[in-house]
Amino acid sequence: MTTILALDAMGGDIGPKVVVEGAAMALSRSTQRSLSFLLFGDKTLIQAELDKFPDLRQKSTIIHTDILITNDTKPAAAVRMGRKSNLGMAVDAVAKGQAHAVVSAGNTGAYMALSKILLKTLKGIDRPAIPAVMPTIKGKTVVLDLGANIDCSAENLVQFALMGEAFSRQILNLEHPSVGLLNIGSEDLKGNATVQKAAQLLKDIQDLNFSGFVEGNDITAGTTDVVVTDGFSGNIVLKAIEGAAHLFKHLLEKSLSSSWLGKLGYLLARSCFKEFKARIDPRFYNGAVFLGLKHIAVKSHGGTDSIGFANAIHVAVQMAESNLIDKIEQRLNLMANAESSILDHA
Repeated sequence: MTTILALDAMGGDIGPKVVVEGAAMALSRSTQRSLSFLLFGDKTLIQAELDKFPDLRQKSTIIHTDILITNDTKPAAAVRMGRKSNLGMAVDAVAKGQAHAVVSAGNTGAYMALSKILLKTLKGIDRPAIPAVMPTIKGKTVVLDLGANIDCSAENLVQFALMGEAFSRQILNLEHPSVGLLNIGSEDLKGNATVQKAAQLLKDIQDLNFSGFVEGNDITAGTTDVVVTDGFSGNIVLKAIEGAAHLFKHLLEKSLSSSWLGKLGYLLARSCFKEFKARIDPRFYNGAVFLGLKHIAVKSHGGTDSIGFANAIHVAVQMAESNLIDKIEQRLNLMANAESSILDHA
């Protein structure tokens, strides 16, 4: 079976160059040789990049559009453009069954708005969420939401928890992942009314391994396998962790190059430093699924390079070959039972 991906070729800070190079890289590295692409955007610009990769060119089809969504396009304007824009056409290809998944590095708000309208949300999901897999001391953890939803209700947070748990089972291969709710303290009395209600709802889901509240430093410590928060806090957490990683890398490189002893130490431990760099490189964690939709939509970081975009494509392929959406639907049934329990206690 051929896995077909719809790529928004104009999305991101650079556009077709990164998208096409990333697709070529993903194709060369993929064990799934029956992989093909639909590229949406300006045909002239896409073709110029595609001609550099003969193998990819044979596996790709360009769908031209003069209507382009940029980083400055408002979600409402993107919705009005509908299926006529590069991003709208890419998302619609999945809705129509012409592709198994869509990948874009473009405008997050526009992408989410179009995906929610064209791909529809699962029953029981009010808002899709953006998760990410982050490196920790113990391995990896899933954090969501990372910016799709600024204001969230307790019910939204419970939905995120169940989707994140199902996502963690699939991506991290965990049988019973633990779930934590991000708060300003781990004590039961800490936090606002929203997180307090969400915690109570989560405690009533018997099949969920809910560990209670976690703090910001618990994310990188790997205290739980899943960390749940609203999009406002989640996006701040993401950018703060990325910034800390860049700072640490900068200070380390500066220290190693400041003396001949430091340079010698680097040469002696070069393989270790290379491994360390790879573990904190955000490009290898690029590619976040819009959880909660009936189909697969993957968001790439807008400023990523071809390596990062290739990883986003890998995520899309992985999701297309899995039954993640079915597992999420199964977990959502637990939420309905928990809500009924809360009403009974009221």
